[in-house]
Amino acid sequence: MRAHPMAGDTVLAVLLGLFDLLLFAADGFDEIAELPPWYVAVPLDIAMVVPLVFRRRSPLWSAYTVLVLSVVHGSLQLGTAGAAGLAMSIYSVVVYVGRRQGLVFVGAVVLSSAVQLALEQTDELVISVLFLAFGIALCWTLGEFVGARRAYDVEVEARLHLLETERDQATRIAVAEERGRIARELHDVVAHAVSVMVVQADGASYAMQSNPELAQRALHTISETGRGALGELRRLLDVLRSDDADGEPRVPQPDVHALAELADRMRAAGVPVELEAGELGDLPAGVSLGIYRIVQESLTNTLKHAGRGATASVRVHRTGDLVEVLVSDDGAGAVPQLVPAGRRDPRLPGGNGLIGMRERAHVYGGTLDVGPAPGGGWQVRAALPVRLDK
Repeated sequence: MRAHPMAGDTVLAVLLGLFDLLLFAADGFDEIAELPPWYVAVPLDIAMVVPLVFRRRSPLWSAYTVLVLSVVHGSLQLGTAGAAGLAMSIYSVVVYVGRRQGLVFVGAVVLSSAVQLALEQTDELVISVLFLAFGIALCWTLGEFVGARRAYDVEVEARLHLLETERDQATRIAVAEERGRIARELHDVVAHAVSVMVVQADGASYAMQSNPELAQRALHTISETGRGALGELRRLLDVLRSDDADGEPRVPQPDVHALAELADRMRAAGVPVELEAGELGDLPAGVSLGIYRIVQESLTNTLKHAGRGATASVRVHRTGDLVEVLVSDDGAGAVPQLVPAGRRDPRLPGGNGLIGMRERAHVYGGTLDVGPAPGGGWQVRAALPVRLDK
């Protein structure tokens, strides 16, 4: 009935019409009763109930049609469909249209009923008025109750829809943030490892004939770097595939204590690195990882863009609640006056690596400055505040 409301209204209208037709047929056996001809009564009984089929789709049109037909139907005393139709129409207008239109329709019903009672001059005027008032009050009260219930259901559905929308939006934001974090991790791991492998492979190809021992060391570095990168990638894939990370061993994330190992790998790749790390104390895991990734990306850029023979230096110092990182090289990152016209240094801001470094610094409330160093070379300067939970 709720899924197909017109079907239910049709059944109700048919039952009302059949009841009036049965009353008309029963009164036909009474010789005293004054009844209109069947060809007038039957079509009028049918017409009386037809608008009720559309009381939900077009409540106002249905209600006023029932009101007009009920005047004729009641005057000819053809049954109860007129009164029942008016009661259903009052209820429908209040529920599906509103109180204002309901009051207008009730006023029209009272006016038409008053005219009918005045013309009939019945002796039971008081009873008729009380019956009319009780019927209107009952239908109005029922309509108010159902209308309030429908409004409540609509409000609940709207709130549920809003909550679902907010939840979906929060999920999309969380997914986007996680994808960005994973993208940064993948870039840091893959870009560093691939850069080292490419440089070592180029060196091995040149030294293959003239210096086989150097070529062998380069191939060994390529192998070790590739294995390390595969391990990092497997760790990230395990995190992505696992719904519950509890109880499963994980490879620890690198931190500032791994900077010495990173410097050794870069020296093996052909870039002399001078590392100076002061007493850093216990840093938050996120800040420590961020410092490592900034240094890693900076040295990777030195390896890729500084040119042959370039050297790099890494300075990491903590002053109070602030950690300062300075990575510089003496390679191709020349001062702007020395860069040829029309040539743009590939390490100028805009690459994914520099974007990732800046995001890591900003996540922890820090700053990052990247550009040519005074007097030539290139430098990356970062400052990250330390916020320890107390």
